[in-house]
Amino acid sequence: MSKNKLVYSTNPDYSLEENEEQNDLNKETSSQKLRIRLETKHRAGKKATIIHGFEGSDNELEVLAKQLKTKLGVGGSVKDGEIIIQGDYVQKAKDLLIQLGYKNTK
Repeated sequence: MSKNKLVYSTNPDYSLEENEEQNDLNKETSSQKLRIRLETKHRAGKKATIIHGFEGSDNELEVLAKQLKTKLGVGGSVKDGEIIIQGDYVQKAKDLLIQLGYKNTK
């Protein structure tokens, strides 16, 4: 079964192949510049690892956040285009992102 949920299009020039190519361009992970920082402001002194710079849809960001939280075994959320992970996991998050194909991660 196809992931495309298109049932009918009135556009005679519409092509599914073009749409799939655009989705592949959005998923290019090696060219994204993700940045990781440790933050304690506005968190009652508790540490949080913030990952920002993701280019893609909100759904893709949610999926990436879920992967990271699951592999790290911690909680977190996605807010304003940033992944917030509870605790000091800067190095572990960096290692996981590089394993997932995000080569330009600092």
